[in-house]
Amino acid sequence: MSDESSKSGEASSTRADVEAAPIYTEKLWPAWWLWVAGVMLGASISLIFFPISVTFGVLTVFIGIGLVIFGLIVTTPTLEVTPGWLRVGRARIQTVHLGRIVAHTGDAAREQLGPGFDASSYQCIRGWIDPVITAQIIDPKDATPYWIFSTRKPNAVLSALGSAEPVQEHGVSFE
Repeated sequence: MSDESSKSGEASSTRADVEAAPIYTEKLWPAWWLWVAGVMLGASISLIFFPISVTFGVLTVFIGIGLVIFGLIVTTPTLEVTPGWLRVGRARIQTVHLGRIVAHTGDAAREQLGPGFDASSYQCIRGWIDPVITAQIIDPKDATPYWIFSTRKPNAVLSALGSAEPVQEHGVSFE
């Protein structure tokens, strides 16, 4: 009986940790030009319906734009740091399993996403956001070497995760 209560206590404390007030939250919204392209794409869908009916064509303009905007909103990932947890998109990890955490901008970010890239890493990259963060995974049960994810505010993420590493402008984090 006590084993069951301690297990449920552990589960509820873990759940409480995940649901704790965030230290840092960021939505990785698409760049302005993606919104414009999305509206144009949504509107262009209606072109095939105008020969059938102008009313139906106008209706599909709004439906097409609405669907594309809905898709952009729904697929926008959230980066969130809470006490003991890091969540990027749909993935989350306890911060005790994180080793070295480094932010990269400019050439260093391009190096991380090019020659220094490890395909077995977890990625949440947005091409319109230059800075990226690499967070080394030190959990021996996890085959993922590190997480790499985009952020617009690398210093705020480093601070929220307790990393004293400076933002790198050149080089690769983990070799």
